[in-house]
Amino acid sequence: MQFELSEQQRQIQALAQQFTEREILPRAVQADRDATFPMEVHDQAVRLGLVNATLPESLGGPGLGCLELVLITEALCYGCLGIGAALCINALAAEPILIAGTPGQQDRYLRRLAEGAMASFALTEPQAGSDVAGIRSRAVRTAGGYRLNGSKIWISNANLAEFFVVFAKTDPGGGYRGLSAFIVPADSPGLTVGKPLSKLGQKAAPTTEVFFDDVFIPDNHRLGDEGGGFGLAMKVFDRSRPMVAAFGVGLIQRCMDESLNYARRRESMGKPLLEHQAIAHRLADMRLRLEAARLLTYQAAWRLDRAQRNTLQASMAKVYTADAAIWAATETMQIFGGMGYSTEYPAEKLFRDAKVLQIYEGTSEIQRNIIARELA
Repeated sequence: MQFELSEQQRQIQALAQQFTEREILPRAVQADRDATFPMEVHDQAVRLGLVNATLPESLGGPGLGCLELVLITEALCYGCLGIGAALCINALAAEPILIAGTPGQQDRYLRRLAEGAMASFALTEPQAGSDVAGIRSRAVRTAGGYRLNGSKIWISNANLAEFFVVFAKTDPGGGYRGLSAFIVPADSPGLTVGKPLSKLGQKAAPTTEVFFDDVFIPDNHRLGDEGGGFGLAMKVFDRSRPMVAAFGVGLIQRCMDESLNYARRRESMGKPLLEHQAIAHRLADMRLRLEAARLLTYQAAWRLDRAQRNTLQASMAKVYTADAAIWAATETMQIFGGMGYSTEYPAEKLFRDAKVLQIYEGTSEIQRNIIARELA
């Protein structure tokens, strides 16, 4: 693995960092308070090629690799994990179509993403999060396609999406082999999107329920083979988890910078906090975990870009970075002391935004199961 970025990668990273400084940081606090996603930021990011980074050039995308996506994601989430996550989630919806979509499906739907449309990945249900085989939504065969009934929850950007990639049971008794994936346009009759759900953190990233009431899905909207949905979802997660790990890397870097700056200027007992060993050691540990999280994340992306299996590396990056992020956010609160509990300072938002990293895209417990399985 190369430990130096190429000149192109450094330019992409710098562009994303400048965009974050100019467009995300000034809006982050208000977007969090209002629980709204600033669409003007999305539109500008699309124009700069900072969204849909891995879409191939033949479909109107930048044609970048996973490592470039990670660099962009890290920079965007440094400014605001809510805004950054909402900007990057199109990549999750695009992956199943890139992996299993027909040329016609890719041309129709991925081109729309390249032009600025948003999409959602709809897997989680009220009774099925980590237990993918527990999905209850049903897609029943009918003339010319399927009839879809059921519901999804915690679906990112669903209220902004032009289409969904939906996973549903086509064979209720088939366990993991009974799951199939479909492209479902948002304007399909019988599809309803709920209001954004109230959340602890990442408030600028909308998540909603989605309901399917006898929604017709034509045969040509199924992704891959019938019954191939579980395998497709697992392939998607290998490709998307480095990006989600980069969510945490961006947040940890922000925790590091905010904590260090505060420790330099805040005095206690006649000297800056940084000169107290208890604080200095906290910052040293934060830097250690930041570098470890970054290297694990870059490694998972690097392997994917070289068509090497990265299941173990993607899970290690995701679980380590998520755990390190909530630890770093907690330490930031402690370094800020009473000010860390105030909404006038960034520490409390970092803390609120961090927690869900241990939950979505596969909980920390699920990641450890995957790591243990890979050791066998």
